[in-house]
Amino acid sequence: MENQTHAQNQRVPVIQVSGLKKQYKLGQIGGGTLTHDLQSWWARVRGKEDPNTVIGTDARLFGKTFMALNGVDLTVYKGEALGIIGRNGAGKSTLLKILSRITAPTEGEIRLRGRVASMLEVGTGFNNEMTGRENIYMNGAILGMTRAEVDSKIDQIIEFSECGDFIDTPVKRYSSGMFVKLAFSVAAHLDSEIMVMDEVLAVGDMKFQQKCLGKMSDVAGQEGRTVLYVSHNMSTIRQLCTRCVVLDQGRVIFDGDVEQAIAVYMETTDVNVVHYDLLDVSRMNASAGKRMRLETLDFVGKESSVFADTEKIRVRITWRVSEPFAGVHLKLNLHFRDSTPVGITHPVNLGAAVPGKLYTTEFEFDPSLLGEGQYFFYVDVFDGVLTQAVCLDKPVTEFAFEVTSGDLTMPEWAPGWGRIHFPPVKVLENGYDG
Repeated sequence: MENQTHAQNQRVPVIQVSGLKKQYKLGQIGGGTLTHDLQSWWARVRGKEDPNTVIGTDARLFGKTFMALNGVDLTVYKGEALGIIGRNGAGKSTLLKILSRITAPTEGEIRLRGRVASMLEVGTGFNNEMTGRENIYMNGAILGMTRAEVDSKIDQIIEFSECGDFIDTPVKRYSSGMFVKLAFSVAAHLDSEIMVMDEVLAVGDMKFQQKCLGKMSDVAGQEGRTVLYVSHNMSTIRQLCTRCVVLDQGRVIFDGDVEQAIAVYMETTDVNVVHYDLLDVSRMNASAGKRMRLETLDFVGKESSVFADTEKIRVRITWRVSEPFAGVHLKLNLHFRDSTPVGITHPVNLGAAVPGKLYTTEFEFDPSLLGEGQYFFYVDVFDGVLTQAVCLDKPVTEFAFEVTSGDLTMPEWAPGWGRIHFPPVKVLENGYDG
């Protein structure tokens, strides 16, 4: 009877989403000041270019709409650890922002039973001028906790965050890693029935990531709280989640078993796309695309992005800058189709650049060391040396490609072999005694 009651409690719905839609208008909405808004309006009246738009913005897109979520139905139960996966732009972060009440839905109904502690972006919910300790109390107050209730947990929060030496320092002086540690610790330890986690653990070190995953497992399994977790790292999804949802173009295309969800997600990789328009896609962070902006990317001379392992992958990009640069550097971050990191290319200097020109760059890289399978890469453009790089542009777009093998002596590539296909070993000596 006790087990039956426990099972019923586990099926108590704490999040119910019905017909959820979120529509955005493309282009900049508002210039931030009345003067800028009037300048933009007067330029449009005269048919001139808006002086306040971001460099390279296509004015033809203004007024058009984009459905970030397009009819999502979802029920999440008490004590579940739900993974939410999908390609960039699928609507994952938008869904979490709506559930966290950061933005409102365009249409649909949401029912939440309990308080929500969310960790969506580095620094979200923190006041930069306040110390770490003061931010802990502020977040507790937002959740409706008394000072005494926060006092009873603050030592655990500080210890878990590993920021004890800096807890009375203004958080504006924290590194991104320290921000993540404190923000996660606050979200995990303060009283809330629902934890909402976007892919913020990628900023922390590996040891702390495992510590966070363990804590989230305890929160869901032992404390009976509900965890929503978005990640591109399938190994963490496997480790934490008991159920998984796949989003694609704003819709739920799968809801169920974790392994089946990952298989569905990997099938959404499209290797038939060889041209990408990048002007209006989202960027990895707020500063990317402001001083330098990629406009297009093409796989050169291909009708699909499928390459033999003996074939060079040639890519063409177009880009502009809004200020002079002595040198612009580029690298590619390669991933297997399940988002497992594979490696990076050695940074290359694209040369000096000045405003007012459209630059075209062609480059190639060699996939011969990659095992057979589907991959994607991110383009990362930065200023300075790699160890002290300042991000200039990094679109969220996953540029998908496939590598095939022409080596008839090799069987089909097995998952347990990893992703790197090394050249044959060189036999230096071979013989026998006697």
